[in-house]
Amino acid sequence: MAIETINPANGETVETFEAHSADEVQQRIAAAHDAFHQLKSTTYAQRAAWMHATAEILEADVDKTAEMITLEMGKPIAQSRAEVLKCAKNMHFYADNAESFLGAEALDDPSSVNAASAGTVWQPLGVVLAVMPWNYPLWQVIRFAAPALMAGNTGLLKHASNVPLSALYLDELFERGGFPTGSFRTLLIGSREVAAVIEDPRVKAVTLTGSEPAGRSVAATAGQVIKKAVLELGGSDPFIVMPSADIEAAAATAVKARVSNNGQSCIAGKRFIVHTDVYDQFVDAFVAKMNALTVGDPMDESTDVGPLATESGRTDVADLVDDAVAKGAEVLAGGGAPDRPGWYYNPTVLAGLTDDMRIVMEETFGPVASVYRVADRDEAVRVANQTTFGLSSAVWSNDADEQDWFVGALDAGAVFLNGMTVSYPELPFGGIKDSGYGRELAAAGIREFCNLKTVWKA
Repeated sequence: MAIETINPANGETVETFEAHSADEVQQRIAAAHDAFHQLKSTTYAQRAAWMHATAEILEADVDKTAEMITLEMGKPIAQSRAEVLKCAKNMHFYADNAESFLGAEALDDPSSVNAASAGTVWQPLGVVLAVMPWNYPLWQVIRFAAPALMAGNTGLLKHASNVPLSALYLDELFERGGFPTGSFRTLLIGSREVAAVIEDPRVKAVTLTGSEPAGRSVAATAGQVIKKAVLELGGSDPFIVMPSADIEAAAATAVKARVSNNGQSCIAGKRFIVHTDVYDQFVDAFVAKMNALTVGDPMDESTDVGPLATESGRTDVADLVDDAVAKGAEVLAGGGAPDRPGWYYNPTVLAGLTDDMRIVMEETFGPVASVYRVADRDEAVRVANQTTFGLSSAVWSNDADEQDWFVGALDAGAVFLNGMTVSYPELPFGGIKDSGYGRELAAAGIREFCNLKTVWKA
């Protein structure tokens, strides 16, 4: 696969990069391995100082870095700036909290295990490989890198091949903040070279955010060499609206949930499951708001929806919509690509979906919403849980008992009540079923790539 930056707003190639040679890959793995032996012996205070400094660099770079993100993958510029600042927030968070998250814990009654003292300590594993996607080219990486480095691990990054400028920016970022040389290294390689990096004995674990097939491949390789893996894969998140909800607020949030990042988010609301009593009211408001969105140049501050990141991605979205329409789905809004250069697709709403349509079970990675009419909460959960995914979910209801019921009934890594799914440094993030396993963020995220060591003393 070519490693190149192509502007999705016009399809023009901006810059092409040579992949790293086998020797260069070995040098970068060696640098990360050597840096680990330095980093693991530093104090939390020292790592925190470096992490805060790195975050401040990112904050200072926000405008030019945001333009880089928008150039490479097409999200509206305001959202790119927000992504950069969210990365910095995550770095400050782990700088402030890593030591408490990984503090030693003593057993209250060591005599119960015939010891004078007993407990646990957390220790870093070593070099961790991150295989990351293009849709949040900095955030997906930083949400792994910040906790990993604060724990004393070092990182290798195999980024998506269409965001090399972002990958190379990250290659230098942490050293600019003071981290030892080699603490975080980018590998400009293709997907076929990933297995060899996982198998390298100096690499101790791997994390992947991406597609289900990529996750299966990485997990299989990690399993063969018995290495820890964390997977955050696809999602087809349900957005359930019940009669007690604030319908106008639900519709406004539904639009934001569906088209944020041009609809290219694993945790986006994709399937809008609406109780029949409020279906018409919700759908009328939702469609009107989708039709009112401005599709255009992602560098323009007034743009709501930019192009999809790749031409193949737009083709995938169009194929799902075309399949549904051919099988009888009703197009309530959009339904095709605008007549303009670049990889745009109009915000689209589909209704009248049946089980023989691909879009019912497959993830739609673009600004296309599916709406379902359901008779009651049991049918809502049946529709919500029918896919193989289980990343996140949203429920709109002002009935406290109903809220509790949905929290227990939904197959998902998270449930957001009267809001849309958002990732926060303070809360664990991840899924179940084919959406992967393991957690990122919060205390759970920093502990994924640490050894929980038991210490017993007579």
